[in-house]
Amino acid sequence: MSASRSDPWCRMIHSFEGNTADEAWREAALALLQGPDTTVQESRVGKTRELLHVALQIKDPRQRWIVSRRDALNVAFALAEVIWILEGRNDARFLVYFNRKLTHYAGDAPVYHGAYGERLRKRFGLDQLRRATSALRGNPQSRQVVLQIWSSEDDLPHIDGQPVSADIPCNLVSMLKVRGGRLDWTQVMRSNDAYRGTPHNIVQFTCLQEVIAGWLGVGLGTYTHWSDSLHFYEDSLQSSPVAPVQATVHMNTDTLSLPEAEFDRIWPSVMRLAEAITDETHSSKQLMEMLAQTALPLGWANIVRILLAEGLRRRRAINDIPAVVESVSNPALKDLWARWFVRVGSP
Repeated sequence: MSASRSDPWCRMIHSFEGNTADEAWREAALALLQGPDTTVQESRVGKTRELLHVALQIKDPRQRWIVSRRDALNVAFALAEVIWILEGRNDARFLVYFNRKLTHYAGDAPVYHGAYGERLRKRFGLDQLRRATSALRGNPQSRQVVLQIWSSEDDLPHIDGQPVSADIPCNLVSMLKVRGGRLDWTQVMRSNDAYRGTPHNIVQFTCLQEVIAGWLGVGLGTYTHWSDSLHFYEDSLQSSPVAPVQATVHMNTDTLSLPEAEFDRIWPSVMRLAEAITDETHSSKQLMEMLAQTALPLGWANIVRILLAEGLRRRRAINDIPAVVESVSNPALKDLWARWFVRVGSP
């Protein structure tokens, strides 16, 4: 028996799609703010406005940046998360350098309980990214390639319902399929903060999609983001979290797709530079010289340049920032950095 929308027990599936992440997110965010199916729901950290069973589909996953969020995204932190995940890390130090408020949401432990990279690359006794690549290379028709993040043993609440950690993973699994010579990616989330979480999660997993597509030598298909609970926290609603007019979205012109062997060749250089940026014993001049002496594919070079711009900002080397940002060839990243700097300025 089907239920009507007027049925209070009906839980509709809500679907939003766009060519870009910004288009899909903006539609979903406005539905959260104005739609008839939202409810007010208590949570352990305050009231939320919630929409259940939400799918966002992005036709061009490279256009992953959300600019319709009223407060500009910390673009360097979003990119640092991608690097941290790909490296398979769980330490707090690297991420907290780029986002000092992270401890408020994920706890102040030296390692994060639910770290996505550590779970994808180490936790379950294998590197899931490499195994998935091998499996799809061997059998592109497979429907069995699922990356696991959630662990019932580690993540289910205590018997009294209290969480076992301040950092329980919101992402559960990723489902990968090659169809028509392209890699489709479905990301499943148990819970998703539309303001602080969704914009970052889309960046994280579309970047993984792009990297693995490169390892496989296939194109990019669609990215589907399933949130079983999409919500805004009450504090996000004190001023509208969505810009009143859709912002101009600059196109992301970079590619992160590389053959697997080429990725493995350049990755140590990416990590060396990223680590040096977070180590403030390195001067601004030293960092700029290191970057100038390191040859990287353009997409990865632009990522490191944005990390460096944030490292210079935190070192208060404001006069050195314009030259670094000007060297970024990707208009999307350049625009995101400008928005972030207008928001926060010099520390």
